[in-house]
Amino acid sequence: MAREKTLILIKPDATIRKLTGLIIDRLENSGFEMVAAKLIKVTDDLARKHYDSLKNQPFFENLIKYIKGELHGIKNNKILALVYSGENAISEIRRLVGSTNPEEADPSTIRGSFGRITTKGLFENVIHASANKEDAEREIRLWFKEDEIIE
Repeated sequence: MAREKTLILIKPDATIRKLTGLIIDRLENSGFEMVAAKLIKVTDDLARKHYDSLKNQPFFENLIKYIKGELHGIKNNKILALVYSGENAISEIRRLVGSTNPEEADPSTIRGSFGRITTKGLFENVIHASANKEDAEREIRLWFKEDEIIE
């Protein structure tokens, strides 16, 4: 088994709904170690770099607005960025987070418990978790300086 680090972003819809503590509680109880955390105002540049691999998708612009809090009307957008570490952290935390579509996520997962599609058709899945080792390494470097990670 490999010890890995993975990026977690608690998205604007979760912060608005005051779910941050509940989400952290699930992550902490999973046995993984939090090694970095900070509140970040998501700039347009940071959002576009983070979702660069999806730039050719038709939903890309809405994704940028979503992570910046614009789809929720947030003026002082902030999200909580975290790095967790542990054995097989990437795949195990992805399993804990659940399917991207909250309606398809197992009810025991974070997205199954807290994600939703609003009556306005807004897709809210409350959390991001790195998909694989390459994404985790790239995303962690994007959101954190090396000396901000404490292991």
